[in-house]
Amino acid sequence: MSTTHVAGVEPGQRPLNGPQTTGRDYRNLSAAEFGVRRENDVRIPTRDGTVLLADVYRPDTDRQVPALVAAAPYPRQIQDLGAPTGIIEAGISDFWVPRGYAHVIVNLRGMCGSEGTWTFFDSQERLDLHDIVEWVAEQPWCDGQVGMIGISYYAMAMLAAAVERPPHLAAIFPFHATISGFEFANHNGLYSSGFMDSWLSALALVAPRNRAFRSPLVSLARRVLALPRVHRRFATFNGEAALAGLEKVQHLPHAEHPWDDLLRACGHEHPVRDAWWDDRELVSRLAAIDIPVYLGTEWTNVPMHLPGTLAAWEQLADKPNVRLALLGDHGLPWPWESMHVEALAWFDQWLKGRDTGILEGPRIRYVLPGADGWRTAEEWPPTADLIELALQADGRLAPDPGADAAGERSYDSAYGRVAWTTAPLSEDLDVLGHGELALTATSTAEDTGWIVLLEDLAVDGTATPITQGWLRAALREVDEQKSVPGRPILPVRRAVPIPIGELVEYRIPLVPAARRFAAGHRIRLTVTSDDTVPGSRPMLGFTHTPVASTATNTVHATSRLLLPVAP
Repeated sequence: MSTTHVAGVEPGQRPLNGPQTTGRDYRNLSAAEFGVRRENDVRIPTRDGTVLLADVYRPDTDRQVPALVAAAPYPRQIQDLGAPTGIIEAGISDFWVPRGYAHVIVNLRGMCGSEGTWTFFDSQERLDLHDIVEWVAEQPWCDGQVGMIGISYYAMAMLAAAVERPPHLAAIFPFHATISGFEFANHNGLYSSGFMDSWLSALALVAPRNRAFRSPLVSLARRVLALPRVHRRFATFNGEAALAGLEKVQHLPHAEHPWDDLLRACGHEHPVRDAWWDDRELVSRLAAIDIPVYLGTEWTNVPMHLPGTLAAWEQLADKPNVRLALLGDHGLPWPWESMHVEALAWFDQWLKGRDTGILEGPRIRYVLPGADGWRTAEEWPPTADLIELALQADGRLAPDPGADAAGERSYDSAYGRVAWTTAPLSEDLDVLGHGELALTATSTAEDTGWIVLLEDLAVDGTATPITQGWLRAALREVDEQKSVPGRPILPVRRAVPIPIGELVEYRIPLVPAARRFAAGHRIRLTVTSDDTVPGSRPMLGFTHTPVASTATNTVHATSRLLLPVAP
């Protein structure tokens, strides 16, 4: 067949945006040799009789082939549209199908023509995913080998499927995963309203649509978006711009059920981890997975998928066929088409029995932002030493608390913020792993929010956000048996009011970070309690519902920032 209709990295093929490997060369990879057959609105029955709809792309051959399943609430009909939007994440069919894989894109129940009601990452969804995998394996065009692919919700779905252990699920490639419904919607008790309310509202708008996504206008958009000069512009598409677009649909009219029910449940009825959230939790279930898993994410996806991916790694790291990749800036642009060669090496190894070299070398490959090249490790996090920096009353962030250790700095919780900055660094400093803010503070309210931002300040004053930490003050309890310095573990199951005006100690975990702070740069730490003010969002538009409307919060200079520094 002509390679002009094939996506890939070889001459004459439609080029893909983003990195395609973790810096390695592979061998024995499947070549593009097949045309594409497409079948729309294929009916997949589940055990309770609910029928889900799928679009099936498969090689133009009578030979049985392995299948890659992508399942999510997002419209299956536009996964080949090529638009830079966070709902086009199932992978590129014209990459996979010519190389001998069926690509099965499924809508979960209640979405875009699938029957039933969507219930958001719960036990019903896990059962459906099991049934999808087994249905695909039984099709006459499938050789019985099934993998799963896609990023974000698609990645969450494949881990949810894997814990149910469908017999024919052979390998998965979950990049940008999250393994906890609670952490998807909250950050240590601070409800992520800027994302969740907009995201659920957007799903409510697309849920009833099926035929609309196959209109002539969509076909025209597909042709325009495929133009090379247009497509190239999406290689560094900014996720914050996409979130801004989501916010525009938040107040559009939509069906009340189940969307308003889910909004109330996530944002109001279940503010702590409880039985409702436990049904949407994979952490305790991941031990059941016994198939090859390749995890991956970007360092920049701090609010959601970075902590979720690393949490999944911790639960799976003792299994032999688990790998991890941590990418730098623009590692997973929208539409998702990066890392496809890496995924091909993975699936060729496990679904086709080819020796591709994907299993050679250390299990972890990562980028250290601010430095060049790929690095490797066998364990995560790599060895690092904790350094302590004092939050001095004069705004300095320094190893020596000095004589001013008894000072304090206050701000208004509604709009205010305070910041501390180091002196220019005398040499490069590699921060890598878990950190925390050991905060000592008072508040004039019984509850407040703590939102922490760590930044790299260049010589010219340019600020690069590195990582964040969050905590609802009433949910400050720490599991001391599971915690270590630099890494507090918060159960987030019981709210305890803070004593007004009294000093309280908090341990605020920072999302694991990786950064080379260059000599001459400075480290800045900002503390606030409200990130809903326009123009003052600390990072990526993930704003949170304020905990207290009016309060004065005072940070004492006995507070310490603990950072992991690599040797």
